[in-house]
Amino acid sequence: MRTHVVDHPLVHHKLTVLRDERTDSPTFRSLADELVTLLAYEATRDVRVEPVEVTTPVAPVTGVGLATPKPLVVPILRAGLGMLDGMMRLLPTAEVGFLGMVRNEETLEASTYAERLPDDLSGRQCYVLDPMLATGGTLAAAIRFLTDRGADDITCICLLAAPEGCANLEAGVAGLDVPITVVTAALDERLNEKGYIVPGLGDAGDRLYGIAG
Repeated sequence: MRTHVVDHPLVHHKLTVLRDERTDSPTFRSLADELVTLLAYEATRDVRVEPVEVTTPVAPVTGVGLATPKPLVVPILRAGLGMLDGMMRLLPTAEVGFLGMVRNEETLEASTYAERLPDDLSGRQCYVLDPMLATGGTLAAAIRFLTDRGADDITCICLLAAPEGCANLEAGVAGLDVPITVVTAALDERLNEKGYIVPGLGDAGDRLYGIAG
């Protein structure tokens, strides 16, 4: 598993405002959307492409287009929905699937409660959207769900990650023979006793939508 922390002034700036407890939900949603687009730019460096022949007003030229099958973007419900528009702005022709997962606050283990995905993901690159890589259980379960259906390349885009989450995720996907990458805006200090990232930005779902989830 590879972890890539994006180092860019605009990423740092937007993340700082997201962290601020004074930032209201509309501003939080807008900034999260912008931040995801910046992260997606880095996350898609290895997106699969194929040659495409086009003719400019001057001459023919060989360019590239997204390869078939097209990449699949998978937001983890509910907070991952707040990242979808920012991702699709960069990959408008990608397909979208949904995966509903919930973390048991006592055991910190994730379970699947809903999914809307193709039955066969053979040969598909998948981009999983989940704002917080905290304990790592949700992402590990999501990755195994996708690889069980044949996905052969997984990139997870997270606003924040904790060292414990990265370690647990790597352990949770051990043995999977597919490339797995985590792209994040920051690797924070630690998890607290409740499994929240410190300093973090609070509950991403609540801050995106303004309601307890």
